[in-house]
Amino acid sequence: MTELGLPAYIRACLFDLDGVVTRTAVVHNAAWKETFDAFLRRRSGEAFRPFDPVADYEEYVDGRPRADGVRTFLASRGIELPEGAPDDPPDRESVHGLGNAKNAVLLKKIEQGGVETYEGTVRYLDAVRRAGLRTAIVSASANCEQVLRSVGLADRFDVRIDGVVAQERALAGKPHPDTFLEAARELGAQPGSGAVFEDALAGVEAGRAGGFGYVVGVDRGGRAAGLRAHGADTVVRDLAELRPPGTV
Repeated sequence: MTELGLPAYIRACLFDLDGVVTRTAVVHNAAWKETFDAFLRRRSGEAFRPFDPVADYEEYVDGRPRADGVRTFLASRGIELPEGAPDDPPDRESVHGLGNAKNAVLLKKIEQGGVETYEGTVRYLDAVRRAGLRTAIVSASANCEQVLRSVGLADRFDVRIDGVVAQERALAGKPHPDTFLEAARELGAQPGSGAVFEDALAGVEAGRAGGFGYVVGVDRGGRAAGLRAHGADTVVRDLAELRPPGTV
């Protein structure tokens, strides 16, 4: 697999969506900030301390299922909300209500600005499939299928394990390895023969915890050290860097 920059034993590739395949991570970040800041401002008044789109996003939210992100961030501020129900309206102060408020903001931002892909990833995906490797998309997003269809990439993946599937099958989200392991099972691949591609610290940690054969950290924002510390075997700024110069 030298033409792919992977060990020879790799037979399947499992990709995160946001920040690896599509440029939606920045949109998710903005949606979280808008949602959390509005909530914190209402709750804290003059003591308002805004959501940090770097430190807070990376530590508590990035790569996690939506409700887990709400719980983890609020716990960091000493705030506990009732769980509520998955169909809570966005104005209800519950874990699910706040998560649904974030999703409403996200969908509006996506509709206004569209979704872009990372061209280096698209070319890498094509090379992976030409080499005969199986592929999966593994994302915490409940909007994964719509996003893939909107950019014409749904056919690049043999298996999709996203937020919807995880909820249906009661799979724990990243940093737990459950969603990656489920994808490997559906691909018919042993974890040790699979490569995980992740830009989130929680996602890299999940790949390592699942015993995957190779974990590639994708550094889109200067966190290479953190990706390595959480278990990445190698870190690149773009998947195009994995392929030798001159390969198509």
